[in-house]
Amino acid sequence: MGEVGTWAALACVGVVVLLMGGGQFPARRARLLFAGGGGVGHGPPRWPWQWSAWPRWWRAGPGVEWWAPVAGLVLGMLGGSLLPVVAGAAGMPVVRRIRRAREARRRRERRAAEVIALCGALAGEVRAGRQPGDALRCVARHCDGLGTAHAAVLAAARFGGDIPGELAGAARQPGAEGLLGLSACWRVSVDQGAGLAAGLDRLDAALRAQRDRRADLRAQLAGARATALMLAGLPVAGLLLGTALGADPLHVLLHTGPGLVCLAVGLALEGAGLWWALRIVRRAEAA
Repeated sequence: MGEVGTWAALACVGVVVLLMGGGQFPARRARLLFAGGGGVGHGPPRWPWQWSAWPRWWRAGPGVEWWAPVAGLVLGMLGGSLLPVVAGAAGMPVVRRIRRAREARRRRERRAAEVIALCGALAGEVRAGRQPGDALRCVARHCDGLGTAHAAVLAAARFGGDIPGELAGAARQPGAEGLLGLSACWRVSVDQGAGLAAGLDRLDAALRAQRDRRADLRAQLAGARATALMLAGLPVAGLLLGTALGADPLHVLLHTGPGLVCLAVGLALEGAGLWWALRIVRRAEAA
């Protein structure tokens, strides 16, 4: 056993050295070094044991929805029943939908922040003396707030197209609603000769104030959301407590008639209560 442990330690050290070295052999590294920093070939090789060589979907890791069937399988093995396995498989689409909704909300917030940064940077460029079209091209090149309409807006700014129309079209994306104000400021400054920088400053201040109000409201509602989730987890704590006391609640819930009835009613009430509490929170946020 001691010899096996020694060989295992040596193998681990070898793997660490290969990973830290980027999977490059010394001879190739020397050729790249003397060739002027990568002039030979197409860069360092990507070996199968390198993390960057693995598929992107594997590097991203499994989604949180995969924990639902895993939890159902574990409960099914502990309780000796197929009901938790079926429930875990059925809950997987629900968890996936929740995860995607959360990711969409994060993308919307990130795009809203990019729009605010775009308005502030554009106001600074215009105030510095740049023409509006040149300023928009310079700022939009390093900003992701335009989303899928990025190329269309840049083309309109470069070739004298309908910039306000393209900005209004880009504002249809979730989180980019602030581009409607930018489109209006641009149209007013072109049609009536008003100062674009002053309008952008007011728009930037208004968008920042709206973002701060939304963040403050979300912080105030965080306690209610946490309370609802904590109350939703109390039945699990009750099952663990009953198991610790030797009552075997899983057997009662999964293998007896009254237990199955209590399980069905409890799950229905749990889902309805959680949905109602989160609905109240979402309506407050939307208001």
